[in-house]
Amino acid sequence: MNSLFVRAKQVKWVRREFREIERRKRYAMLRRRQIKAETEAWEQMVEEYRELEREMCEKKLAPNLPYVKKLLLGWFEPLRQAIEKEQNAEMTQKHRTAYAPHIDSLPADKMAVIVMHKLMGLLMMGGKEERCVQVVQAAVQIGMAVENEVRIHNFMEKTKKHQKHITGAQGQEDMSRETMILRKRVKSLIKRNRVVEVRKLMQSEEPESWGRDTQAKLGCRLLELLTETAYVQPPVDQSADTPPDIRPAFRHVFRIATRDPGKNIVKKYGVIECDPLVVVGVDRTVKQMMIPYVPMLVPPKKWRGYDKGGYLYLPSYLMRTHGSRRQQDAVRSVPVKQMQQVYEALDTLGNTKWRVNKRILSVVENIWAGGGNIAGLVDRKDVPIPELQSDDIMELKRWKWRVRKAKKINQELHSQRCDTELKLSVARKLKDEEGFYYPHNLDFRGRAYPMHPHLNHLSSDLCRGILEFAEGRPLGKSGLRWLKVHLASLYAGGIEKLCYDARIEFVENHIDDILDSAHNPLNGNRWWLNAEDPLQCLAACINLSEALKSPSPHTVISHLPIHQDGSCNGLQHYAALGRDSMEAAAVNLVAGEKPADVYTEIALRVDHIIRGDSTKDPATDPNALLAKLLIDQVDRKLVKQTVMTSVYGVTYVGAREQIKRRLEEKGLIDDDKLLFTASCYAAKVTLAALGELFQAARGTMTWLGDCAKVIASENQPVRWTTPLGLPVVQPYFKTQRHVIRTSLQVLALQREGDAVEVRKQRTAFPPNFVHSLDGSHMMMTAVACRDAGLHFAGVHDSFWTHACDVDQMNRILREKFVELYSMPILEDLLESFQESYPALTFPPLQKRGDFDLREVLESPYFFN
Repeated sequence: MNSLFVRAKQVKWVRREFREIERRKRYAMLRRRQIKAETEAWEQMVEEYRELEREMCEKKLAPNLPYVKKLLLGWFEPLRQAIEKEQNAEMTQKHRTAYAPHIDSLPADKMAVIVMHKLMGLLMMGGKEERCVQVVQAAVQIGMAVENEVRIHNFMEKTKKHQKHITGAQGQEDMSRETMILRKRVKSLIKRNRVVEVRKLMQSEEPESWGRDTQAKLGCRLLELLTETAYVQPPVDQSADTPPDIRPAFRHVFRIATRDPGKNIVKKYGVIECDPLVVVGVDRTVKQMMIPYVPMLVPPKKWRGYDKGGYLYLPSYLMRTHGSRRQQDAVRSVPVKQMQQVYEALDTLGNTKWRVNKRILSVVENIWAGGGNIAGLVDRKDVPIPELQSDDIMELKRWKWRVRKAKKINQELHSQRCDTELKLSVARKLKDEEGFYYPHNLDFRGRAYPMHPHLNHLSSDLCRGILEFAEGRPLGKSGLRWLKVHLASLYAGGIEKLCYDARIEFVENHIDDILDSAHNPLNGNRWWLNAEDPLQCLAACINLSEALKSPSPHTVISHLPIHQDGSCNGLQHYAALGRDSMEAAAVNLVAGEKPADVYTEIALRVDHIIRGDSTKDPATDPNALLAKLLIDQVDRKLVKQTVMTSVYGVTYVGAREQIKRRLEEKGLIDDDKLLFTASCYAAKVTLAALGELFQAARGTMTWLGDCAKVIASENQPVRWTTPLGLPVVQPYFKTQRHVIRTSLQVLALQREGDAVEVRKQRTAFPPNFVHSLDGSHMMMTAVACRDAGLHFAGVHDSFWTHACDVDQMNRILREKFVELYSMPILEDLLESFQESYPALTFPPLQKRGDFDLREVLESPYFFN
C-alpha cells in the first residue's frame, strides 16, 4: 500500500515536471517569435516585396494584388536603386552632413520600404480631400523610423560593415576577426533567448541620438528621392494611338498658411502632395500599410528606469514626454526606489493577458464586408456631393456650403475607415494566438496607456468588443449577477442609471432578446444593436446565454472583462479634496438607493433656467427667443461632455463647441448662425449651473490655478510629485523656431524654449493635477488587485476584472481611494511649493468641509 502511494506521488511529480518543461518550451518558442517580430520586422517586409517581384515576373500576378501593394511594388525597385546610388555616390562629408546624414546606415531596400510605408501611413490618416502631408512632419517621422531601426540592429550592421571593408592591414584583420567572434556570440545568444546579454553588447556600441535636425535632413532627402522615382498610371486607354499617361505619384509643393487677423505676413509651408490616383481605393486596403509591430506574445520586460522596460528590443520609454527635456531629466534623475510603485503598477497592467474574441470578430467582419454603417462601424460609402440646382445667388452660396460640408464629412469617413482597417488588421493577425500582452507607459501626468496604438482596450467599442481576457474564470453566483449588471450598463439608454436590482430585472425581462442576439446576431431581431455599446453588449449576451443554457450556470467559464466606472470621476476627486458633503453625495461618494446622476441634475437646472428665460420679453431680453428655441432640447446628453470636462478646465469656447455638436446631432436647428448663438447661450447657462452646484470644487480649482500663476509669473514651470513618487513638470514653454536647410527645402523646426507660457501653466495645472491623482488611484488599485490574485485592466476611471472577482475589486478600489485621500495631498503640495520657491507668497488653502471619507467604503455606486 505504501509503495503504491509512493508510486502515485512519483507519477504526479513526473507529470508536474513534464507540464513545467512543456510550459518552458512554449514560452521559449513565443519569446523567439517576439524577438523576431521586433528585430526583423522591416527585413520581412523587404523579403515580401522581393517575393512579390519574383511572382509578378513568373506568374503575372500584379493585376491581382491589393491596390496599395501594387503601387508600393511599382515604387520599390526604382526607389531602392536611387537610394543605393545615393549611398555609393562620392560626396564630401560636409555635403553629406548638410543634406543626407546617415543615408548609408541601412541597406537601400530596407530604407525604401520604411520611406514608402511611413509616407503612405501619414497620407492615409489625413483624409481623401487632404491628399498631402507637411514636409516637416513626414521628414521627421521617416528619420525617426530609420534611426529606431538602426538602433535595433546597430551592432549587427556594424559587424557586417567591418566584413565588407576588410583590407590587408594586420590591425584591421585583427579587428575584423574580433568583431566576427562577437557577431557569432550575439547570434548564439539570440538563439538561446539571452536578451539581457545581447542588449548589453548592443548598448556598448550604441551612438547618441541623432536629434531632430539630422532626422529631418535624412527624411527630406529620402522624400526627395521618392518624389523623383515614384510614378502612377491610369488604366490603359483602349486607343492604341494614345500615349500612356504616366505622371509623378508625389509632388513637393508650397501652400500658404492661414493669415493671422490683422497681419500682412504671409507664411508658406511645404507639403508632399499625392496624385488622386494614389488615393483611389486606399481606405479599403489600408491593412497593407500595417507595420508589423503588434502586442507582445510574452509578458513585457519589467520597468527599471526611463528606457528600461516594455518591449524586448523596440525603443521603449517610461513616459511620453513629447520632447520635453525638463520632464525627461526629472524622470531620469529620480531614485529607482521612489518609483517602485509606479513600475509595479505598469508591470501589472502589462502582464494582463488578452485574446481576440473570435465570435465578435466574425460578426464585425461580416458587417464590414457588407458596407459597415451599423454597430458603430463607419459607413464604407461616401456621402454624395450635392449638385447645383439653380443659378440663384443665394442658392449658389448654400450649395457651396453644402459641398464643403459633404467633402469634410467624406474626409472624416476616410480617416475612420483607415482606422477601422488598422484595428481589424491587428485582430486578424492575433486571432489564432493563445494570448498577448500590452506593454504600458505613462503620459507626463502619470496616466497609464498601452504602448500599442491600434487595437487596445482604451479604444472604441469595436476594440473593447473584440478583446477579452485570455484566462477564463468560473462565473460563480456573484459573477452571474455582475454579468447581468454589466450587460444592462452597456445597453445604457438610461438603464445604467438604475439601481442594480432594476438593471438585473431589465436583463431578465429581455432574456429572449439576449438569447436571440447570441444565437443569431445578424439575422435575428438584432436587439443588441440598440445598445449604446453594441459590440460589447453582444459579447455579454453571448457569455450570458452560455450560462443560461448550462445546467450549472455558476460553473460556466467567463473571459469577459466586467467594468466598474467612476461617476464623473474628476468631480469625485475634487469632492474628496474639498470634503464637501453635498458635492460628495452628488457624485456617489455617499451611499444611496440608486446612483446619483450629476449630469441629469445639471440638465434639470439648465432646463429650469431656460424655461424661466423663455417667459421674458424678447424686446428687453435677447436670450428669450433663444430660450424658446431650446425648450425640450435640454437633456442629459446635451450637458454631459461639458460637465465631464468642467473639472479638466473646459473653457467657455470649448463648452460652446461641445454643446453645438450635440445640438447639430439633434438636427432641429438648420440655420448655422442661429445654431451658433443658441450654443453660446446654452454654454453660459450650463457653466453657471455647474458653478452653483460645485462651489467647493470651483474653489479648489481656483486655488490650484492661483498657485500655478504665482510660479509661472517667475518664469518657472509648475512641478509636483504624485502620491506614488512620480515627478511631474508641466511642459508648457514658448517654442523657438529653428531653421535648417535640407535638400528639399528650408525647414522650420520647433524647439522647447526657456520662457514659460504663463496662461497655459495656470489653466492646465488644475486638470493635470487631478489626472495625476486619478492615475495614482488606478495604479494603487492595480497593484493591490495583483496581490489579491485578480486580473486587472484599467482605463483611467474604469477598472476591469473577471465577473467572479468584481466584489473583491470593488472593496479594493474603495479602500485605495480612502487611503489616497487620507494623505494631506493639498497640504503637501503647498509645502512643496513653499520649499521650492521660498521667496514667493502662495494663497492660503481654503477651508475644507466635514465629509467623512470612510463613507466611500459603503457607497455601492461610487464605482459601478
